[in-house]
This record gives sequence, structure tokens and C-alpha cells, in this order.
Amino acid sequence: MIVLGIDPGTAVTGYGVVACAGDGAVSLRECGVIRTQPSAPLPERLRDLHDGIVEVIARQRPDVVAVEGVFFGKNARSAVVLGHARGAILLAAALHQVEVAEYPPAEVKSAVVGTGQASKEQVGFMVQKLLKLKDPPRPADAADGVAVALCHCFRGRGPLGKAESLRFSIELLNKRKPRP
Repeated sequence: MIVLGIDPGTAVTGYGVVACAGDGAVSLRECGVIRTQPSAPLPERLRDLHDGIVEVIARQRPDVVAVEGVFFGKNARSAVVLGHARGAILLAAALHQVEVAEYPPAEVKSAVVGTGQASKEQVGFMVQKLLKLKDPPRPADAADGVAVALCHCFRGRGPLGKAESLRFSIELLNKRKPRP
């Protein structure tokens, strides 16, 4: 299964494309960020974000797009603008008939790190370890996008499923093969 994970933002959207198999094998196919022009009006930024996601979908042909949910912090305006970015992403997936799964930020962190309170550095470190990369994906937004894809592999309707997610992550970190 090919999963496109997305950490949405109007300025920088991180994405990661992960292949996950039923035997627990996970591999990184691509990751990066889509940047929009900060001085551009919001509708243009949303168009650019949509177009960037469409390019990744066309290039990688994912089976599912996993999107991180809105974090409800102190700034309501930021949450609303982030909702617009998520809308552009969801529209891109729907127009290309790709299944969508959504995960709250704490669930993404918990699936990859083991705690929903993990820092960006901890997420990057675990993405590096889980995928056996030389370095964590950069910038951190790209690592976050990869983490969303891994979350779907470990917790969603991906091949590993919910029951195996934490045990699998710990065994990978300890460099042992998962038990059958």
C-alpha cells in the first residue's frame, strides 16, 4: 500500500510518501514540502497548495491520503486558515478518487513516538529510525508528513492495523524483526 501523508499548512505543507506492507516492511518513497508565497492572497495560496498535492498524487499514485487534523490552540484564526488548507488537500484527493484518512496530531505522534506529547525533534528521530534513514527528513514539516503516513500504516486501515502499531515501532527501534 502506498500512503501519502500530509501535515497541512498555508505557508508550508509537509508531505511524505511511504510504502507499507503486511509483513511490517515500511519504506520511504518521497518526502518534501510545498511552499506558498507568504505575500499572496489566501485563495492563490490554496490554489498553489492544491496544485502541489495534485502533482504528488500524479507522480506517486497513492492508495490513500492521510491528513493530520486541525490543532485547536489559542488562536482561532489560525485554526480556520488551517481548515482552508485541509480543504484544498481533501479536494485534491477527492477529485483524483483517492481514499482519505484523517488523524489528530496527538495520534500521529503517539503512533510514531509512543506519546502524543512528542516534540518535533522526537518525531523526526523516530521517522529516521523506523525508516532506517541516514538522517531525519528535512525540513521538520517533511518529517511530520512522513509521520502522518506512518501513522496510517500503523494505526489506520493500513496493513499493520491498530493492535500491532506500538509493538512494531518498539521492535523496529530495537532493530529486531517483528514477531509473526
